Amino acid sequence: MNKQWKVQRRRDKYYKKAKQEHYRSRAVYKLKQIDFKFDLISPGNTVVDLGASPGGWSQVAAELVGAEGKVIAMDLERMNSIERVTFIRGDIRKDSVVARLLEVIPDGANVVISDMSPDISGNYPYDHARSIELCEHALNFATKVLKDGGNFVAKMFYGDMSKGYVDQVKNHFDEVHVQHPKASRSTSSELYVVGLDFLGRRD
Repeated sequence: MNKQWKVQRRRDKYYKKAKQEHYRSRAVYKLKQIDFKFDLISPGNTVVDLGASPGGWSQVAAELVGAEGKVIAMDLERMNSIERVTFIRGDIRKDSVVARLLEVIPDGANVVISDMSPDISGNYPYDHARSIELCEHALNFATKVLKDGGNFVAKMFYGDMSKGYVDQVKNHFDEVHVQHPKASRSTSSELYVVGLDFLGRRD
């Protein structure tokens, strides 16, 4: 199975395109397609990339914000440096890590993006539940650091908990959309929940 997966990956057009364009993963095209549709990230924005390693989404975010913008990549694992991207290693569930981020961007973020995924166990109901848990952590984090009017995107695996999560996002954003980008494999259960125009903190 592992050998077959490697063969399929080498044939994948987005995998080959990422190699040709010097991106760290094929996932960059998912973010590019979401951004194209929703104007998620603008020049000069401050973007926080959760679960950033290996860094593909951070590369795209750095391109989109331009020289006047900021990108902060966050992950539990180390990540090789990217030009114009600041890396913070830590657990986003911890208040101390949120505080470290806000020292770097005291005015908050315009956009929070998350391509976080659980380690796949092969037990889909379990993997789905873990995916939703990560999405909830990403949303909770976003509500702490986003500026009013900010944007958010998080990957989730589709399942019976998906609607409940989307409803949570709707509590915090003026517009919410669920997308399956063309760059996602047709067999993949992953969906991206896009929240536009953050309504503000509700302490």
